[in-house]
Amino acid sequence: MNRRRQTLAAVLLLPLVLSGAANTAAAAAAARAAPAAAAAQGPVPVRVTREGNRYVLLRDGKPYTVNGAGLEFGSMHELAARGGNSFRTWRTENGKQSAREVLDTAASLGLTVAMCIEIGRERLKFNYDNRRAVARQLEYARREVLKYKDHPALLAWIIGNEPNLRYKNPKVFDAINDISKMIHEVDPHHPTTTALAGFDASLARIVETRMPDLDFISIQMYGDIVNLRRYLDEMDYRGPYMVTEWGATGHWEVDKTTWGRPIEHTSSEKAASYRLAHDTAIRADDGRLIGNYVFLWGQKQERTPTWYGMFLEDGSATETVDYLQYSWTGAWPANRSPRVESLLLDGKRAIDNIVLAPGQRVVASLQASDPEGRPLAYTWWVTREIRLKQDGGDDEPMPPTIKVTMEGADGAQPALIAPRRKGAYRLFVYVRDGAGSAGHANIPFYVTEPGTKPPVYVEKPE
Repeated sequence: MNRRRQTLAAVLLLPLVLSGAANTAAAAAAARAAPAAAAAQGPVPVRVTREGNRYVLLRDGKPYTVNGAGLEFGSMHELAARGGNSFRTWRTENGKQSAREVLDTAASLGLTVAMCIEIGRERLKFNYDNRRAVARQLEYARREVLKYKDHPALLAWIIGNEPNLRYKNPKVFDAINDISKMIHEVDPHHPTTTALAGFDASLARIVETRMPDLDFISIQMYGDIVNLRRYLDEMDYRGPYMVTEWGATGHWEVDKTTWGRPIEHTSSEKAASYRLAHDTAIRADDGRLIGNYVFLWGQKQERTPTWYGMFLEDGSATETVDYLQYSWTGAWPANRSPRVESLLLDGKRAIDNIVLAPGQRVVASLQASDPEGRPLAYTWWVTREIRLKQDGGDDEPMPPTIKVTMEGADGAQPALIAPRRKGAYRLFVYVRDGAGSAGHANIPFYVTEPGTKPPVYVEKPE
């Protein structure tokens, strides 16, 4: 998913993972010292090599296992404290920090960075038949590489994110190859790749014929990632690859209501799906996979505010973060996140297609528990579904919160009055343990007159 204009809430959880003023002061001192230390150290060589029937990523001559996450405005400190060792970006300048600041902070925490150079996308009106625009893009990429190529935290260059998403002009791949050749000329220390939306036999041929200069390919898949190894075997692809995005089952992959709205998994269901994906496609070594970046270390609005981020807006960690810490370190966190078993509205599940009459009184019911037995705090609210044209992770507006009458909103079974206005809505609940962790769930419903069938909503990306 393209992260060109993400609006991610900052995830600042350092107090939860670095206790005490001494640790905080030490981290701050290390961050202040990082720029000078980075300048003195210089680049750390990284390359992909083949050893027998397997590929290995070497950093400073030693095998390097990437326990990574996609991170733009999430907490690097939290990632390092949880056992991660690397993160990827979607551009060099994110609007809040320069790439230099990002790299310096990463270096101070012992993290590496797969830095993405943002390139034009056809679906956003970039024309790869325009030679001058393509030449300007190449020079832009050169300037970015020259600025950051000698930083010790740099791990690799990602040339564009999902350039194949709804492309028509194959010259985009020629441009990527030209950027890769330029990088190899000016930066002999870091490998190049591009992050592809999915992968099939036709893309494999494009990689071979139009992007042979890349050191490895990067693949981005969500629910379907459990089939990735089979797909690669069926197309007889034997080259090295990374998975630079994997995570929650995509909103295009889940069941929908009869009126066309996607049904989101609870935070606990997501943790289970992350674990399945990790066991099936990431941890199961096939000799070709050289690293991975789980999505998303932070929070963002994409169809809902909880669909893809592993943290809430306030920085609360969900059950998926617990599992990632375990997978990276072999130890579960001392405080485990609340479990969310189910959410019902009017006694029905989301898959039951809940249709309410205007002003109808109904009861919601959440089944949740805390592993340590802590009391849970509940936050409920209703939003109106909006029509969306965004695609591939482009910036989305937050859906408007609707004021509804709700009794018992501080508990697990509130009663609410359905909105008077007809249309599609969604009921959300966050459940927090008061110690920095949370669970979440939501359920779509439709308000219309009894006996009236809701119209079907069809997404039409631009």
